[in-house]
Amino acid sequence: MRNLVLREPEVEVPDDVTSSLSYAWQRIRVPVIVPLLYVALYICVAMSIMLFVERVYMTLVIIYVKVMGKKRYTKYKLEAIKEDLEHSRSYPMVLIQIPMYNEREVYKLSIGAACGLTWPSDRLIVQVLDDSTNEVLRALVELECRKWTEQGVNVQYETRNNRNGYKAGALREGLEKQYVKDCEFVVIFDADFQPEEDFLWRTIPFLLENPELGLVQARWKFVNADECLMTRLQEMSLDYHFTVEQEVGSSTCSFFGFNGTAGVWRIQAINDAGGWKDRTTVEDMDLAVRASLKGWKFLFVGDLGVKNELPSTFKAYRYQQHRWSCGPANLFRKMTKEIILCERVSFWKKFHVIYAFFFVRKIIAHWVTFFFYCIVIPASILIPEVHLPKPVVVYLPATITILNAVCTPRSLHLLVFWILFENVMSLHRSKATIIGLLEANRVNEWVVTEKLGNTTKQKHNAKTLKKPRSRIGERIHVLELIMGMFMLHCAIYNMLFGENHLFIYLLLQAGAFFIIGF
Repeated sequence: MRNLVLREPEVEVPDDVTSSLSYAWQRIRVPVIVPLLYVALYICVAMSIMLFVERVYMTLVIIYVKVMGKKRYTKYKLEAIKEDLEHSRSYPMVLIQIPMYNEREVYKLSIGAACGLTWPSDRLIVQVLDDSTNEVLRALVELECRKWTEQGVNVQYETRNNRNGYKAGALREGLEKQYVKDCEFVVIFDADFQPEEDFLWRTIPFLLENPELGLVQARWKFVNADECLMTRLQEMSLDYHFTVEQEVGSSTCSFFGFNGTAGVWRIQAINDAGGWKDRTTVEDMDLAVRASLKGWKFLFVGDLGVKNELPSTFKAYRYQQHRWSCGPANLFRKMTKEIILCERVSFWKKFHVIYAFFFVRKIIAHWVTFFFYCIVIPASILIPEVHLPKPVVVYLPATITILNAVCTPRSLHLLVFWILFENVMSLHRSKATIIGLLEANRVNEWVVTEKLGNTTKQKHNAKTLKKPRSRIGERIHVLELIMGMFMLHCAIYNMLFGENHLFIYLLLQAGAFFIIGF
């Protein structure tokens, strides 16, 4: 009995690293992780419902507009306006601006298409705004402008010694030229856009008929949609944007976001809105919102398409999507107070701009896709205490997806690929929106989207202008690989221990992340 020593009972603590991690996980899973995941789940469910309601609302509006023939641009008697204009011969002075930056492959296409527009030559000015840093290319662009000048077209070639304000700065300085003072309307085409020769006759009359119109926007028509799978998937997303979002905005509130090109502005509307500003990377949307707050109305002409080019490399597409996601979020941060305090527009229009246009479409849509479908749902598989509501997990996203995809019937068989690709891109879009909201690094990053020219030249360009292969570090995308590993782990866990078949989706999505990652 003397040798007996009373000791406190010891708790077994695992010695190896794997057992230690497993032990720590079991200790924090129920009291910490489960409540946090439920909070994330409820937030994502709320955002999903918001997005679902918005999509259904726009679908109902577009069905009504099409069935009842209520598209706003069809209300105008365009032919009668054309006849009156030709009879009176009081043609307004029109300025065409073509901003470009090192556009070697497309400058001839855009300049040629603009100079080929049918309009009285003495009432038309084509202004080429060349910010190119390549002196040889500048000389080629100037030579092309001289060629058209010799053919009787009034072409003004303008250059700058800097790129202050990027595209917005070029457009702003272009409007300050003395020869622009007599112009009533300005048409903007990016360097890869090729309008049909009757473009002005199908847009200007709307502005002449209705003095309250500040903008007439045409839709985009893609010349390289069939080049690869990625361009087909881009076409599906953009077709929905033009067919539904732009048409609904035009038909209900006379407001939508200017697409930055293929549009005709009343110069007075630009001046009333305060001109072009370069405070964000979406100068086009910035101008549209400010002009709308001044009471100007917009018109979307859905049956007028302008040929242009989709990004055909993943690097170019990533940069474009960063700009298109970061810019609106940053503009939302800057303009929310101004929109709320504006007394010139109705409460309904304010609500539409703040809630539907900015919050749901530009922020919630990206966050739901990434955080819910790529983070919360996979994570809930690892934690059986969290139960996913089937209607929200299956039915809502299925409905949203179908409503998006029906706008491009020829690509319905690519629906699965589109879902997987959009989920991968939601990683970058969500990151970009957060950068924009917080005004973090890269908030004002502007990388011009690389263009290769029209479809008849692309294969040739790919061979003759092929760049040196990128370094391994530039070709591997770490975030995508991390997401791929996470979803693969969740898929394997679901196969071994799960009671549903979510592993099918997780394996496909993990494969998509790995493909993009490498």
